[in-house]
Amino acid sequence: MKKLLAGLLVAGMLSITTSPVLAYAGINDVDANYWAQTEIASVVSDSVMFLNNGKFNPEQKISRVDFVTALLKVLGQSNAPVVSDVAFSDVAKKGADHDAIVRSQQIGLVYGYPDGTFRPQGNILRDEAQSVMSHITIDGTVNPDIVARYSDAAKVPAWAKNVYAKTLSYGIYVNHPNENELRPTEDLTRAEAAVLLYRLSKKLDLVKAQYKGAETVLGTEHLNVTKKAPSNEVTVTNMRNIVREGNVLEMEYTDLFKSKLASAGDTVTFTNPEDIVTEEGTVVFPAGTTFYGTVLDVQDPQWFNKNARVYTQITKAVLPNGVTADMNAKPFYKDYALKEGPWMTAGKVALYTVGGSAVGTGAGVGFSFIPDPDKVGTGVAIGTPVGAGVGLITGFVTPGLNYVAHEGEEIQVILLDDASVAK
Repeated sequence: MKKLLAGLLVAGMLSITTSPVLAYAGINDVDANYWAQTEIASVVSDSVMFLNNGKFNPEQKISRVDFVTALLKVLGQSNAPVVSDVAFSDVAKKGADHDAIVRSQQIGLVYGYPDGTFRPQGNILRDEAQSVMSHITIDGTVNPDIVARYSDAAKVPAWAKNVYAKTLSYGIYVNHPNENELRPTEDLTRAEAAVLLYRLSKKLDLVKAQYKGAETVLGTEHLNVTKKAPSNEVTVTNMRNIVREGNVLEMEYTDLFKSKLASAGDTVTFTNPEDIVTEEGTVVFPAGTTFYGTVLDVQDPQWFNKNARVYTQITKAVLPNGVTADMNAKPFYKDYALKEGPWMTAGKVALYTVGGSAVGTGAGVGFSFIPDPDKVGTGVAIGTPVGAGVGLITGFVTPGLNYVAHEGEEIQVILLDDASVAK
C-alpha cells in the first residue's frame, strides 16, 4: 500500500494514511529490566503460571503444588486423565489440588514425604526443584566436578551432588542474583521457578519419554491473509501450532532498507503489529514477533528501466515470550524477488517526461525569442511536446530504480516448509 501511495504522490496525487496505535498490557509488578522478565512473560503467555489481579509476585515463594501444576503444563500432562486414587493423607479427594497431585503421582513426577503427606502448600526448596529436573531428564554425560566451581558448593547436600552436576551440565538451573552461588536449601521463588520451567521448556528433548504427554491433534484451522495463498491450513495440537507449507504471512519492515546499501549475507528484520490469528481464533504469531531474514542476493538496476531485485529468505521467528520457531519463507512475489512496483516506475517515467517537457518548453521559448519575439507561442508549441517525448524515451531507456522499503512497509512472504510454533 505504501509503495502504491508513493507512486501516486510522485505522479502528482495526494493521499492520507493513518497507522494504528498499538498498546501492550504488561505484568503490573515486573518491569522490562527485571532479571527474569523474559522467562516470566513466557510462562504467563503460555499459561504455565498465572497472574493474580495483574501481578506475578515474582519474589513470593512458590508452593509445591503450584510448582507441580506448572511443571505438568510444560510437560504436556496438564490434561492427562486422572485414573488413580490419591496416595497422600493431606490431599482431599475433592480439593482444588487433587487432580494435579494425582497426575504427578501417576507418572512419578514428584514424591511425597515418608509420613505419607504431600504438603501441597509448603514451599518447595531450590534443591528439591533441581532434584525434579534431574529425575525427569535422561542420563547423559555430565561433569561431576562442576558443582565444586561454586562458592557455596559445601552447602549442597550429599544426596544432591549428582543432581546439581546433571542440571548444571544440562543448563536447567537458576542461580540469581549471584552467579557463583547455588543456595540449594533456600525456598524457590516464583521468578526462579519461571526461569527453571522456561529453561526446561527449551530442553524437552532431554526429558524422558514417560514424563512427556503424547502430542494430540486438536483440529485444523485456517489463515486468511490472501486468497492467492496455495494453503491456508494450520494444524493445532496440544503442544504446538503447525503453519503448513504454502501459507502466506504479512509482516512489516522494522527498519529502513535500501538495496544500494545491502549485500548478500546481511540481516533484515520484520515484525507484525497485529496478531497473526486463524479464522477460528488461535493466535499463531502474536503481535510484536520478530522475523529474521537473510539477504541472499542483490541485483542492481539495469538499463532500459529494469529495477533492482532483492532476494531474501526468512529463517526464524522469535515471539515476544521468547519462543523461537525455525522458518523457511520467501517474499510472495514473482521469482521471490523484492523490487519497486509499477507505480514507482510510472512515477519515474512521469518525472522524466515532465522534466523533458519543461526543458523543451524553455528551449523552444529561447530559440523563438531570439530571432522573433512574436514567435514565442510557436516555440512553446513545438518545444513542449518534443521535450516531453525526449523525456519519455529517456525515462524508459535509463537504468531502473533501486529498491527502497521504509520502516513499517508491508510485505507478504510464503512458507516453503511447515513452520512449527511451540505453545
